[in-house]
Amino acid sequence: MNIALPSIQRSFSASIGGLQWTVDAYTLVLASLLMLSGSLADRFGRRRVFQTGLLLFTIGSLLCSLAPGLGWLVGFRMLQAVGGSMLNPVAMAIIVNIFTEPAQRARAVGVWGSVMGLSLAAGLAAIVLTQRYVPESGPRGSGGWTRSRSA
Repeated sequence: MNIALPSIQRSFSASIGGLQWTVDAYTLVLASLLMLSGSLADRFGRRRVFQTGLLLFTIGSLLCSLAPGLGWLVGFRMLQAVGGSMLNPVAMAIIVNIFTEPAQRARAVGVWGSVMGLSLAAGLAAIVLTQRYVPESGPRGSGGWTRSRSA
């Protein structure tokens, strides 16, 4: 999200305060609901809550990409955070429940942590590789688009 803030500012003519809300709304909702989500998973089932979290996060992400204005984006980020609050604590509870042997559990937590770290690294690598290898396009005089290579 932080990488997209300049584009969001241009697209929505957003103030610094508005940009802060796109980040803070997610953080506030996520932090507020972590314990509740864990409790819901214990009460209604981890798989059900995890799947609901995946669905809400995905819908929130889709809606964020379609947001017609900054207020909508902040609202959709909050929906995304509701889903996100159901993912991390519930995923860890699922791992702890499935892998009862200490060595298996340690390996599973390590794999989960590695996948989380790799996804972050992959995102950063994608940004760097895109910058390096994907040529920028720009408008041509007749309204068409042309490829231009920037160094």
